[in-house]
Amino acid sequence: MSQFFQIHPDNPQARLISQAVEIVRNGGVVIYPTDSGYALGCHLEDKEAMERIVQIRRVGKDHNFTLVCRDLSEIATYAKVSNASYRTLKSLIPGPYTFIFSATKEVPKRLLNPKRKTIGIRVPDNRIALDLLESLGEPLMSTTLILPGEEDPLTDPYDMRQTLEYAVDLIIDGGYCGIDATTVVHMDEDPPRVSRAGLGDTSMFEAG
Repeated sequence: MSQFFQIHPDNPQARLISQAVEIVRNGGVVIYPTDSGYALGCHLEDKEAMERIVQIRRVGKDHNFTLVCRDLSEIATYAKVSNASYRTLKSLIPGPYTFIFSATKEVPKRLLNPKRKTIGIRVPDNRIALDLLESLGEPLMSTTLILPGEEDPLTDPYDMRQTLEYAVDLIIDGGYCGIDATTVVHMDEDPPRVSRAGLGDTSMFEAG
């Protein structure tokens, strides 16, 4: 049965953040809030935890996972970021964007887009998520919490508890996060291309 933490969205309790990080480090699958809904996350190197998420979502082996990072310097470890891309990211993160980059060798091969060798990266504008990432010291491998057959993600942590308490190790209740998706921008192309318009403003990619 999963643990259930109620964490304050503006002033996260450090004790609970530390406990959540230990669960991740010990191979746990966690549900946590972001700026565009709740997500499933696990340790980057944990193949077994990733397979559990695949089972929960019932997605194929080619599902595109996202690396959720704490800041720009961490992004540069896992993605090939040009100077122009760096300036763009600096103006948009943290925020509701998923950026597609060519991956560095630090990214496990099983997470790469098999054809393009790319990885999705994001830095959410959510205090709980950022504190979790800061304490963890590395990215979370993540995907949106959408159950099989549904179009929208789960939004109520108590519904998550009822549905998934035996499938995950921790549910973090951080309040309502909404259901809108992130904006997806392909930074591996020149000029960058928006493939999904979501919460993040796309105007800077439409100029000219």
